[in-house]
Amino acid sequence: MGEKRYMSDLGNAEIVIIGGGAVGCSIAYHLAKLGKRDVLLLEQAGLTQGATWHAAGLVGQLRGSRNLTRLMQHSVELYETLEAETGQTTDWKPVGSLRGASSADRWLEIRRTATTAKSFGFELHLVSVHEARELFPLIATDGVVGAAWIPSDGYIDPSSLTQALARGARQGGVTIREDARVTGFEFDGDRVTGVEANGQTIRCETVVIAAGMWSRQLAAMAGIKVPAGAVEHQYLVTEPIDGVTADTPTFRDPDHCVYVKPNTGGLAFGGWEADTIPFGADGVPDDFRQQLLTANFDRFEQHAVSAAVRIPALGETGVRDLINGPIPMSADGEPIIGLAPERDNVFLACGFTAGIAAAGGAGRAVAQWIAAGDPEMDLWAFDVRRFGDHHAGARYLHERAVESYGHYYRLHPPGEERETGRGGRRSPLYQTLKDHGAVYGSKFGWERPNWFAPPGTKAIDRPSFGRANWFDAVGDECRAVRERVALIDQSSFSKFEVAGPGAFDFMQWLTAADLHKPAGSVTYTQLCNERGGIEADLTIARLDDERFYVVTGSGFGVHDKWWITHNLPKSGAVTVNDVTSARAVINVCGPRARDLLGAVCDDDLSANAFPFMTYHDIHIGYAPVLALRVTYVGELGWELHIPTEYAAHVFELLWQAGQDLGVANAGYRALESLRLEKGYRYWGGDITPDYNPYEAGLGFCVKLDGDDFLGREALAAAKALGPGRKLCCFTLEREASVHGGEAILLDGRVLGVTTSGGFGYTVGRSIVYGYVASEDAGHHDYEIEVFGEAIPATRQARSLYDPKRERILA
Repeated sequence: MGEKRYMSDLGNAEIVIIGGGAVGCSIAYHLAKLGKRDVLLLEQAGLTQGATWHAAGLVGQLRGSRNLTRLMQHSVELYETLEAETGQTTDWKPVGSLRGASSADRWLEIRRTATTAKSFGFELHLVSVHEARELFPLIATDGVVGAAWIPSDGYIDPSSLTQALARGARQGGVTIREDARVTGFEFDGDRVTGVEANGQTIRCETVVIAAGMWSRQLAAMAGIKVPAGAVEHQYLVTEPIDGVTADTPTFRDPDHCVYVKPNTGGLAFGGWEADTIPFGADGVPDDFRQQLLTANFDRFEQHAVSAAVRIPALGETGVRDLINGPIPMSADGEPIIGLAPERDNVFLACGFTAGIAAAGGAGRAVAQWIAAGDPEMDLWAFDVRRFGDHHAGARYLHERAVESYGHYYRLHPPGEERETGRGGRRSPLYQTLKDHGAVYGSKFGWERPNWFAPPGTKAIDRPSFGRANWFDAVGDECRAVRERVALIDQSSFSKFEVAGPGAFDFMQWLTAADLHKPAGSVTYTQLCNERGGIEADLTIARLDDERFYVVTGSGFGVHDKWWITHNLPKSGAVTVNDVTSARAVINVCGPRARDLLGAVCDDDLSANAFPFMTYHDIHIGYAPVLALRVTYVGELGWELHIPTEYAAHVFELLWQAGQDLGVANAGYRALESLRLEKGYRYWGGDITPDYNPYEAGLGFCVKLDGDDFLGREALAAAKALGPGRKLCCFTLEREASVHGGEAILLDGRVLGVTTSGGFGYTVGRSIVYGYVASEDAGHHDYEIEVFGEAIPATRQARSLYDPKRERILA
């Protein structure tokens, strides 16, 4: 290609977007709307010529959380006006969507979805079998239990949508260059300063990788790990069918693994089989442009047969075409959005399996994130920082991508665990606890005991929308914690050391709580953003004047470490070291915890010598142990942070010494129940960047009268104004399967949505948490809607368990 050229015909730009599909063009469009003119979009071929052009084009909005649903709603809001605004046809058809239930469990799932929709104020109607037939006359109703009708859903032509977004972007001043293939990047430290394309280098301030199935290999050029690839997806287009028009609604029957939409007088239908094939495992060819893969009628037969059961006309109609095209798929089936942890100025927007439905909202969120430094809402479920190194490995990615694809229409009862990508990260206690009956779940690649099967019980999960098979066993574990003593393997906790000259000043500025305490202290705190929103919720031990030990959740390590390092002083004097793999963690908890720990160490464990929220360096047997007196279950207890090689030795000593004390193992399902009873918050559910500490009932952590810290100004204003909403605890009048996402009602009026929930074995009640407006938070009697049924509930003003903290401080 010859010598690279600068200030070339491709020009330079403040923001360079790589990828000319629906998502990339939407980001460009929304940046223009925000007044960003110096934007250059590069497409290696022609617009839409990756996976966009052969997408089915269905636009469904309802997702499992309020913010993700809002993202999809933004898409629909845009699609309703885009054609009139740009003058470019989009063929948007807001015909509504019908989702049928062909099993009792599916009907439960749909009713749960309807409750969630109600809490969002999202229009969804549960309809009878007769009403479903009226809305979509082609269906055979044998076996149909009911259906959900969303009138604002629809479908759109993907290529026309993308061209309209591109036209809108150009009208706003964005430059779009086709046939511009990116071949590399230039760097200055952690920043990308140049994008190499067509033998030229484009100087830039911000880069967005929105290149669909090419995103993984493009990101790798920039030193970024992206756990997203592609898999084969097929759908069939029929000849014309009597009664089908462009205004026929879209239809989904997940029990028969089929979706249907109108297509030029006929129907296009497809599904999500369990044995799809990864595409581009060794890299997607650069010249794969507007191409399809060889149709596989044998593999599609399962969908054709199943679809014809529900829509008999499909078995009586000629085939026009069987489309087989690669579609993006991430390691967990959800899109990847956000600032790449490895680079200071590279945003990712890829892995969109439902890219057409998400394009409008995702483009808006990414553009807002770039322009204002914030995406306007918590998008943790899509955030790239939910992944770690192991997710990006080819084997893990392809196993999980295929499984995620096949799970798209499967029932998802609470407590469901994935089957692939398992066994890679194991605690030193893995086999020992397996021999004790541990039933393992997976979190961030770690195998963690969810519960322990008693002798004679099969050690296997059977998730359910009601009482699951682990219900009684988890209750026994909770009673062991409350009445005796239990051991919980928490080795998967993410752990960091922050150290260096100026580490105290930095951490004091970063944390909402006051760290001005002596070495040996432990502090529970939040890390807040400039708006006062909670970016992290963690525990910090002060090891010495300029060294801190930070502990956070298993799945939050990448996110929280990024937040800390992103805010580090530029001098480089303060460093962050991930020590997760260096230390195993055993939680010793319960009223006999002091007796058990005292039996294996010589240290003074009395309340005066070893008070709550402090740590000591102790020895257990041969092992040096960092013992933190903290709790997430609301009992006397210690977290024992142990060099990994000593973990089995320490467990054996504890287990042997605990036989006369009734020691038991406990898993993470017991931990969840216990923390609900105590009122401890869970980041990502009860607390997120959308909420501040005062709203979450964590104002006691905020040092407004102390040193300055990140978010102080916003939090001072929030305290002065008073919280506009409050996180409340409710107990239900009778047991119900609650897990978060239920509607909170007062006199029939929807107040909000629950953030988490479960059963409290000690209090004998179902418990939920959720935010309501402050003016609605002072009542006693409420209702929680569960599977469409409003169940009376009582707001609890104090912690349900040990409100005076006597157990913790014993």
